[in-house]
Amino acid sequence: MHAVVIREFGEPDVLQPAPFPNPEDRAGWVTVELRAAALNWHDVLVRQGRYQSPLPHVIGADGAGVRRDTGEPVVIVPSLHWGPRDDAPAPGWTILGDHIPGTYAELVSVPAECLAPKPDGYNWLQAAALPLVGLTTYRALFSRGRLHAGETMLVVGAGGGIATMAVQLASHIGVSIMVTSSSEEKITRAVSEGATAGVLHTDPDWPEQARALSPSAAGFDLVLDPVGRWPESVRALRPGGRLVVLGANASDHAAMDVRGFYFGQYDLLGTTMGNTGDFAGLLRLLSERRIPPPVIDRVFRLDDAAQAHKHLETSSGFGKTVLEHA
Repeated sequence: MHAVVIREFGEPDVLQPAPFPNPEDRAGWVTVELRAAALNWHDVLVRQGRYQSPLPHVIGADGAGVRRDTGEPVVIVPSLHWGPRDDAPAPGWTILGDHIPGTYAELVSVPAECLAPKPDGYNWLQAAALPLVGLTTYRALFSRGRLHAGETMLVVGAGGGIATMAVQLASHIGVSIMVTSSSEEKITRAVSEGATAGVLHTDPDWPEQARALSPSAAGFDLVLDPVGRWPESVRALRPGGRLVVLGANASDHAAMDVRGFYFGQYDLLGTTMGNTGDFAGLLRLLSERRIPPPVIDRVFRLDDAAQAHKHLETSSGFGKTVLEHA
């Protein structure tokens, strides 16, 4: 099959169009003819060698296409072998594209339970953009964060896939949302998608600026931090608020004020991608609330995956970057 293959870890140019073996048939697994794949920051980490993937390798977690066995249009749930517990994955859990060939290819094979119907009204690009970011955001906000109507939320880092999805999901259930960004333009875009206002996190006092926008300047019920700004994010919480963390783009380490944290009665909640139950909850929410599809920033041809990664790494976009296979 045709694919984008990495033979060494490194910069985006290691992503090269090349032949790759077709997936092998095996019991309980289904081969999907892909129509589109979406990029995630996780793909960049895999490409850099952070997950010790086998080489040569095809990366990519998100995809949508047609089941070869039934002809059904499907989206791929890239959370494989989650295990029996809802609160955390089992030791064998993996993300598609880490150690199992992923979606930067004509074909991909996944366990049958990791397929879901393509949502009504979605085109292939929107369907491919949904799974990882939608599943991860749904779990962060609802399964882990316990977010509900009438609450307030601050999203750190407006513009990325998680942030844009968080604004879409939360605004449609009646949550008041503020955002942060390094760009006034991205704040304006976030407001157009459902946020109320935003602040520049390039300012050293941005947590206090954000907190001042909350009701009675008391702080937010929930702060969603997908970039790793824990010490600053917690300053924007109300007493008893929840800090939900799911990324480390800005920093791999955090120095916390421990005494201030426990006197604040805060919750610190770590989360990753969810399981198939979380994804079913996401699909129900999208249908019941008639939430629009994910925001698409840029579309590249599959063979231009290296250029797509370079674009992703500029952090200049708003929404999802997608590869079109046809």
